[in-house]
Amino acid sequence: MAKKNPVPEGADDIGRGDVTVDGAIHTKEGRVKKLIYEAEMERLQEQLVMLQYWIQNQGLKVVVLFEGRGSAGKGGVIKRITERTSPRIVRVAALPTPTERQKTQWYFQRYVEHLPAAGEMVLFDRSWYNRSNVEKVMGFCTEEEHEEFLRSCPEFERMLVRSGIILIKYWFSVSFEEQRKRFEARNAEPLKRWKLSDMDLAEHEFYVKYSMAKDTTFQYTDIKQAPWYVVPSDDKRAARLNCVNHLLAQFPYEDVAPEVVHLPEMQQIHYVRPPMHEQTFVPQLF
Repeated sequence: MAKKNPVPEGADDIGRGDVTVDGAIHTKEGRVKKLIYEAEMERLQEQLVMLQYWIQNQGLKVVVLFEGRGSAGKGGVIKRITERTSPRIVRVAALPTPTERQKTQWYFQRYVEHLPAAGEMVLFDRSWYNRSNVEKVMGFCTEEEHEEFLRSCPEFERMLVRSGIILIKYWFSVSFEEQRKRFEARNAEPLKRWKLSDMDLAEHEFYVKYSMAKDTTFQYTDIKQAPWYVVPSDDKRAARLNCVNHLLAQFPYEDVAPEVVHLPEMQQIHYVRPPMHEQTFVPQLF
C-alpha cells in the first residue's frame, strides 16, 4: 500500500513539471539521465560565458532572485551558473542574519548595497523575500512588518525596474516527500550534515505554513514588471537545465567574446635569484 502523503491536498508544492517521459532523455523513474544532463549543462555553461560578455558589453544591470524551500536546489543552480563565469561580472549575494544595527534600518537597505553596477549580474541566494516567508512563518517579524512588506515590495521592485535593473525572480518548488528524502540524505552524510540547519528542520515541520506564506507572497508580488517563475525541482538535473535555459532566454545576447590575443615575449633583463633556502615551501606530499 502506498504511503499516504501527510500534506493536505493543494498544500504540497509542485515538484515535477508536466513532462512526457522520453526514454532517450529520462530514466525509468522519469528523471533526466546523467550523460544527457552533463552534455546539456556544458553547452549551457558555454552560453552563460557568452551572456556575461554581453552583459558587460551592453552595460546591463541584472538581478536574479533564487527563492524557495530548503533543499529545493537554489544553491545547486547558482553553483552551475558561476562555475565558468567571472566573479567580477557574475557575483553571488547570500546575506547572513541581519545585525542589530541593520534591524533598525529600512528593511530593504541591506539588500540595496548589493545591487549591480553597469555590466554586472547579481545572484541573490535568498533575498528580501525572507520577510514574507521565513520571518512570517517563524514569527521573526510582526504582523505589521509583514503587511508593510507586502505593500512596499511591489513598489520597491517597480522602482528597481524603472531605474534600469533587469529583475528576474525564480521560486524553486519541491514536494514534501522529496524534501524529506534530501534532508535525510544530508543527515546521513557527515560531509553534508552542515547543510541541515535548525531552520531547515523547522521549515519541514511547518511545510504547510510555508505553502500558505508562499501563496500570499505570490498574490502580492507576482507583478507584471517582475513576475515569479516557478521551477519544479524534485528532479535536480531537470530543474538546473530548465532554469538556466530560461535565464538565457531572457536576453537577446550575441557572441561578443574578446578576440584571441597574442602573448608578448618576455623582456630580457638582468636578474639574480635570492637563495632558494630562504623561502618556505609547502610540504611536497605528491
